[in-house]
Amino acid sequence: MTDPSPVDHVPIGGEMIRLGQFLKFAGLLDSGGNVKEAILDGFVDVNGEVERQRGRQLHVGDVVSFDGRRVRVS
Repeated sequence: MTDPSPVDHVPIGGEMIRLGQFLKFAGLLDSGGNVKEAILDGFVDVNGEVERQRGRQLHVGDVVSFDGRRVRVS
C-alpha cells in the first residue's frame, strides 16, 4: 500500500545534505535535540525505511517522512 500523504518538495541548493540538517531545513523539526531524539527513537523514515543515523547523506529525489509529513529532497 502506498502512503497517501502528499509530498512537499524542498530544494537544497546542492547535491547532498545530511538527514539531521534536512529535518531542520525543511521545517519538520526545530532543534538539533529534537532531531536527534526523533531519529534515535525510529520516527524518521528515508525512502520508506526507518533511518537512525543523523549523518545519513540525502540526495535529490530522496523522500523523508516524519509525523505524517513527507518531504522530497529537490
